[in-house]
Amino acid sequence: MSKITFKPINDRVVVKPLPAEEKTKGGIIIPDTAKEKPQQGEVIAVGPGKEGVKLNVSVGDRVLYGKYAGQELNYNGDEYLILREDDILVVVNEN
Repeated sequence: MSKITFKPINDRVVVKPLPAEEKTKGGIIIPDTAKEKPQQGEVIAVGPGKEGVKLNVSVGDRVLYGKYAGQELNYNGDEYLILREDDILVVVNEN
């Protein structure tokens, strides 16, 4: 199977959402119907920017985004989210 390559235009970013939490910190298992839509993911493709303004995120960054941000995309059974850079709230750096 070939590797999928996305090439976003302008200030758009393609994000692969991280899986929703399976259980709470207290150990309670969350059923599928009660899981919230994930609000964080990994950037897999970045556009060139708009009008010569370079984007602040790069491929591989882990980001948090708004709950209803972006356009969902299901491609070959995988879920992706296409966002504008403005929809990204923060880049997460884990040390």
